[in-house]
Amino acid sequence: MTKAKLKYAGLILLIIMMGLLSRKVQVIPVATGDALWAMMIFFILRFLFINVSIRTIVLFSLLICCLVEVSQLYQEEWINNLRQTILGRLILGQGFLWSDLLAYAVGIFVGCLIELGLQKKIKALNVS
Repeated sequence: MTKAKLKYAGLILLIIMMGLLSRKVQVIPVATGDALWAMMIFFILRFLFINVSIRTIVLFSLLICCLVEVSQLYQEEWINNLRQTILGRLILGQGFLWSDLLAYAVGIFVGCLIELGLQKKIKALNVS
């Protein structure tokens, strides 16, 4: 595994821990967890497709997040049973909220800023 992929893996684990913590601490707004979830999706895609442009990663991250949110409008017994599990609730969510779409966009935007900062730092290290 390359150094870059290791950094993304570490970042993904950190975001997961922060997201889980955000659900346990009452003073943290619920939207924070949603933004972190979207940021995690962004960095998972970046990890998997390291040579793809950031713009493409942003677009696919938004698409995945929106599809998952819209899927919450689908209310069949089998998927609702899946949503009742811890993993199902964390991945699929429980109910559609327009505000979640905004939180996803913010999370992906912040992830993109982090990515651009990382790339700038890496380029600076390579120049010196």
